[in-house]
This record gives sequence, C-alpha cells and structure tokens, in this order.
Amino acid sequence: MTAPQSPWLKMVMPQLQAQAQRHMMGVAARGRGAVSNQTGRFERFAKERVDDGWQIAEDVPPLRTEVTDEAPKHIITRNQSPDIPFDRSINPYRGCEHGCVYCFARPSHAYVGLSAGLDFESKLFAKPNAAELLRREIGAKGYKVAPIAMGTNTDPYQPLEKERGITREILQVLLECEHPVTLLTKSRLVVRDLDIISRMAEKGLIRVSLSITTLDRRLARLMEPRASTPQRRLDALRLLSDAGVPTGMMFAPVIPALNDHEMEAVLSAAAHAGAKDANYILLRLPREVAPLFEEWLEEHYPERKSRVMGRLAAMRDGKVNDPRFKHRMKGTGLEAELMDLRFRNLCRRLKLNQDRVGLDDTRFRKPILAGGQYSLFN
Repeated sequence: MTAPQSPWLKMVMPQLQAQAQRHMMGVAARGRGAVSNQTGRFERFAKERVDDGWQIAEDVPPLRTEVTDEAPKHIITRNQSPDIPFDRSINPYRGCEHGCVYCFARPSHAYVGLSAGLDFESKLFAKPNAAELLRREIGAKGYKVAPIAMGTNTDPYQPLEKERGITREILQVLLECEHPVTLLTKSRLVVRDLDIISRMAEKGLIRVSLSITTLDRRLARLMEPRASTPQRRLDALRLLSDAGVPTGMMFAPVIPALNDHEMEAVLSAAAHAGAKDANYILLRLPREVAPLFEEWLEEHYPERKSRVMGRLAAMRDGKVNDPRFKHRMKGTGLEAELMDLRFRNLCRRLKLNQDRVGLDDTRFRKPILAGGQYSLFN
C-alpha cells in the first residue's frame, strides 16, 4: 500500500516534478533556447521527464544536432498575407539551430511529428536540391518575377549553412538569372557570400537586413543562444554597407519589460553601422511558443515574468497572442501606439527609412536548364 500524501505535498508535488524535469533537461540542453521538449500537438501519446524520487546522479548526454536531408517537390513558398511586403519566400532549412526561444516558426515542427521545443533547434532538415528546384520553378512557363524573401521563417545562415552551403547555391542561381532577393539573418556568416551579394547589389538585385534584438550579450546568449553576438551582427552590417550593399535592420521581437527599453540604443548602433532601413515587430507567441516562452521566463527571469506577460497582454487585447492581420505585428492599445510613435520619431532622427529604393525586376532572364538548353516555354 502507498502512504497517503498530505494536502501540502499534493500541492507542491507538481511544482517539484516540473522543477526536476527542467533541471534534467537543462543538463542535456546547455546552449539551447527552449527549456523543455513537449510532444508535438498532433502526436497520439505525450512524453515527459519526471523525478522518480531516487537521488542518484544520472549521466545525461549533451543534446546533439541531428540533420536529415529531405527532397521537397517545390522550394518557393507562396503567401497572400496582407501585412508582409512579399508574396514568395525560400527556406533552405526546416528548424533552426540558433534556438531563439521566441521564434514564431517553432510550431511548424509539429507537422513532421516533432516538438516545437528542443526538437526545433536540434532536429533539423536540409534541402540539398533547393538550387535545382529553384532553377526549374523560375524557368517555368508563366513565371512572373518578384523579389524572393529569405530568412522569413528560419535563418538561411544558421550554423548548418557553414557546412552545407545551400543558401549560397540559391544565391548563385539568382545572380545567374538576375532575380531580385531579400535576405534577413541573425548571423555574421552572411558576409561569407559578399562576393555574390556585392555583385547583385551593383545590379539592384538584393537587400540584406540583420535582426538585432538586444545589445546585452547575456540576454542574447540566453534568448538566442547560437546566433551571432550582437556586436558581430553590427560588424556584418558595417561590412555589407561598406561594400555598397543596401542594408537594413530589424528590431524584433520587441519584448515589453525585457528589451523594449533598448530600442534607441539598438537602432542608433545599427544606423552607425550603416543600416538605411529599420523595422520592428512586437513579440508574437503562436501556439506552442507561448508556454515555451513562459517556461523560459520562469527559468531565467522569474522576477519579470508577470510583468512581461501582463504588458504583452495589454498590447494584445488581453491575450498573449493576436493572429489577426494588421494587428499581429504591432499590437493595439495606447502602449502599442506610443511604441510605434517612438519608433517613427527615432527613425526620423536617425534618418532611417528615407530613401528606400525598390529592387530591379527588369533584368530577369530565364535560367539555362540541364544540357545547356533554355526552356522551350520561355
């Protein structure tokens, strides 16, 4: 027979088990963003770590990154969202090793039977045939050219790119066909491809933006553990700008009571490094991202958790997430309006967003297909 638990023990036991689970997971996940790995929402059975009560030290192996090659049938993703400035994008990788805890792309891992938590940043998928697919798709009959966006879901210059080079292969195809593209990244690795990027810039075919969330190295290490440090991102901005590449910056996400006070410092540093354009996005917490972010706050900033979530809800009509078009990026209410006014005034003072020139889509020519022949349908 099992001895009955006291009311006090019944009350605190779930908290103790959760704390033990976070500790065990933390040992395995040093250098990662998420602090748990909850089962994907489409899975039939859920798995979780629990404390078995035995005070025996366990050897928990470090969490290693696993990469699986996949062979998609298409590489250009289309969208009809009215609040983003592009209608097509390319993602060379699924999942992202940068491990940004707030990443709104995390829930997409559920579609491959994996968790939006640690799986998203450690179980990655690469698309080695991306350049071949791109050549075929932009060479198809009826294809109409418009800028392709890269870095809108997962980072095209995450650490895996250093080994695989899929993003570079895509850029080579786009340069060959003189097709416009925009890049958004948190990685200094983008300057590796400056030879291609600078040639595209000379023809008005490319714009590169760096996402800079904070200048606080400790916060960046906890929140974006495997992305380049803030200073290295600013260095990349300077190198790109000095090479004549149109550059911008993204202050995203803005997290109330955590990094929102850095807006002036971050934008000023980016402008000094050569950025000409700037934008910001209020923290978005779709689906599994909300509990993951709250767990992260509880682990690293427990004294700020209630304030962060409370202020965010105040800017989201009482909810922590608002998926509606025209509202999801900036929020609503007095504080959201003041934040937007503050941003616009700052851009005016720093002379950002003044002379944004569109990319040239008149140079495009269909690619040469295998065998040295142009498509019959050009």
